[in-house]
Amino acid sequence: MAAPGISAPPVILPRVPAHRDGNVLRWLTAFTASLVGDAVWFLALSWAATRAGDPGRAGLVLAAGAVPRAVLMLGGGVIADRFGPRRIVIGSDLTRCVVMFAAAALLALTTPGLWALAVVALLFGAVDAVFLPAVGALPPRITGPDQLGRLNGMKGIAMRVGNVAGASLGGTAVATGGPSAAFTVAGVLFAVSLVLLAAVRLAPLPPDDHAGKDASTPWKDLVEGLRYIRGRRVLAALMIVIAVGELGFAGPLNIGLTLLVADRGWGAAGLGWIVSGFGAGAGAASLLLTVRGRLPRAGLAQSCCLGLGAVAVGAFAFVPALPAAVAVAAVVGLVAGLSGALCGALLQTVTDGPYLGRVSSVAALFSLGVAPLSFPLTGAAIGAWGVRPVFVASAAVAAAGAVCGLAAPTLRRAELARRSPA
Repeated sequence: MAAPGISAPPVILPRVPAHRDGNVLRWLTAFTASLVGDAVWFLALSWAATRAGDPGRAGLVLAAGAVPRAVLMLGGGVIADRFGPRRIVIGSDLTRCVVMFAAAALLALTTPGLWALAVVALLFGAVDAVFLPAVGALPPRITGPDQLGRLNGMKGIAMRVGNVAGASLGGTAVATGGPSAAFTVAGVLFAVSLVLLAAVRLAPLPPDDHAGKDASTPWKDLVEGLRYIRGRRVLAALMIVIAVGELGFAGPLNIGLTLLVADRGWGAAGLGWIVSGFGAGAGAASLLLTVRGRLPRAGLAQSCCLGLGAVAVGAFAFVPALPAAVAVAAVVGLVAGLSGALCGALLQTVTDGPYLGRVSSVAALFSLGVAPLSFPLTGAAIGAWGVRPVFVASAAVAAAGAVCGLAAPTLRRAELARRSPA
C-alpha cells in the first residue's frame, strides 16, 4: 500500500527526548505552519464573506465547514488507518494549497458570490475530516511511548502559537492586500507544512497488523474500530469522559463567555482579557507537560483536572469583577489544558497502532462535531434563564465527565509510559 514519491523509509524511533529529536521538531514545525495557515484562511474567509453578503448569510458560510467535518469524521479515521496517517496529512496539505491559491486567484480577478466562498468552506471541512484523525495517529509513529506526554505538551504550545500568530498574520495580510493576499499567505504556509511533512520519518507498524486489511471494506473497518473501543475498558471510559466533558465546557467557554461579558458590562476589552487569561493558563499547562514529560497516575490526574475545571467554569457565574474573571479563566485554561493533553497522550498510549486513526476520529467527532451543537442551546438557555444557572448546569455536566473517569478503575489507574533505562 505504499505510494511512490511520498513514502519515507521506516525508522527505529531514537531514544532521545522529543524536544531534542529533529524528526519530531520537523513534524512540530509542519503542524505549527498548518495551524497558522488555518487561522489565516479562516480570517480571510470571514472578511470576504462579510463583505459579500449580509451577516446572517455570511455566518452560514462560516458554519458550512462544520457539516462535512462532522459527517465524514469517522470515515476519515478509516482512511487514515487504511492508507497511513502520513500520506493523509500530506494529501490534506496539498489539497489546501491548491484550494487556497485557486481562491486567491478568484478573489484577485473577480468578486465571488457567497456560494463560491461556501464551496471553499465545504472543501476545508471535508479535508479536516480526514486530516484530524491522521494528525492524532501520527505521534506514536514519530516518537517513543515514553515521550507522548511531552509531545502532546509541545503540540499544545504549537496550538497557542498558531492561534496568536495566525490571527496577527491574517489581519496584516487582509489589511495590506485584502482577502486574496491572505489566501495566498495561507497557501504558502500549507506548502511549507507539506515540504516538512515529506521529510518526517515514521516507525513501521508490526507486519501482522496489516494482515487482511486489503480484503476488508471501509464499513467493516469502521465497525471493527468501534468494537475495538468498546472492547477496551480504558478507551471506552476515556471516550465517555471526552464526550461528557466537552459537552460541559464547549458552550460556556465559547458563546457563554461572550454573553457573560455582555451581561456584566465588561465590553470587548474585558472579553479579550478573559480569553488571554485562558490562553495563558493553557500555555502554562502545555509548558508543564513539555518540561516534565509525564505526570504520574495520568488517568487519575486527568479526571481530577477535569473536575477542577468544572468547578472553575461554575465559578464564572459568581465572580463580581473582571480581574477575578481573568484569574478564573487562567485556572480553567491550566486544568482544562492539562486534562486535554493527558487525554491525548493516554489515548495514543493505550491504542494499538492500526486503530489510531479510527480511535482519534471518534475523539475528534466528540470534540469538534458533537460539542459545538451545544452553542445554540447555550445561547438560548442564557436568553431564557440568565447566565448563572446555565454556567452552573454546564459545570455539572463537565463534573459528571470527571465522575465517570474516577468511577472507571482501569482509567483511574492508567499510566503514561516511563522512559526505560538505556
